[in-house]
Amino acid sequence: MALTHLLILALIQGVTEFLPISSSGHLILLPNLTGIADQGQALDVAVHVGTLLAVVLYFWSDVKAVSQGLGRLIRGRIDTQGAFWALCLIIATIPVVALGVVLKLTGLNDFLRSTAVIGWTMLAFGIVLYWADQTGPITKSAANWSLRDATIMGLWQALALIPGTSRSGITITAGRQMGYDRESAARLSMLMSIPTILASGALLSVEVAQDADMALFRDAAIAAVFAFLAALAALKLMFKLLQSVSFTPYVIYRVILGVILLVIAYT
Repeated sequence: MALTHLLILALIQGVTEFLPISSSGHLILLPNLTGIADQGQALDVAVHVGTLLAVVLYFWSDVKAVSQGLGRLIRGRIDTQGAFWALCLIIATIPVVALGVVLKLTGLNDFLRSTAVIGWTMLAFGIVLYWADQTGPITKSAANWSLRDATIMGLWQALALIPGTSRSGITITAGRQMGYDRESAARLSMLMSIPTILASGALLSVEVAQDADMALFRDAAIAAVFAFLAALAALKLMFKLLQSVSFTPYVIYRVILGVILLVIAYT
């Protein structure tokens, strides 16, 4: 694959994975609107690995605590915040994995990969994010995360399997609606992305492993590195902006893009 195409793919995935504007929607739109050949599942795995490494590095102290807590959880001990959060993350990941399997087996995931669907979800869930951000109370921080809230956020996260919804956007929406402050809602959303990306990456890896060759490994490595750098920059930018601005700029972008996509789809 041409280096320019790899860079575009990596930048789109890296920048949009954690911003509430839908990475899957943008990746689908790339071939749909430009005529560029679909990047294929192998490169999808590669850019997801890059973004996974970025979020792990950015939240390393949380990831370390959860990793240590997972060991305690396996031994039946939930006596640290890390162990409790590990349990919350497992529960929050179950709905998206279950629905993902259903969509894969029924073939509905291919049906949803249209410009019209992305236009509607980009617009509708952008408005929902604005509503939750503007009306949601601020009564909780990430330290208050509970099994109930993890379950609810996990159910909302499953909606992100519809392209254009945005995994980070829909989980941040859920967090704000339940009273988490903006930074905490974003932090929990990012942590929820780790097991979700691992699960989707593992599923795709099984499918592409038999077709891999050295050229594909080279392209995948390049895409992963640039996706990592782009995602790390996007994370730093978003959390810096959250100290002074709301999620409204992302909502405006979603609404404008959604309207444009609907015009393209229906004309």
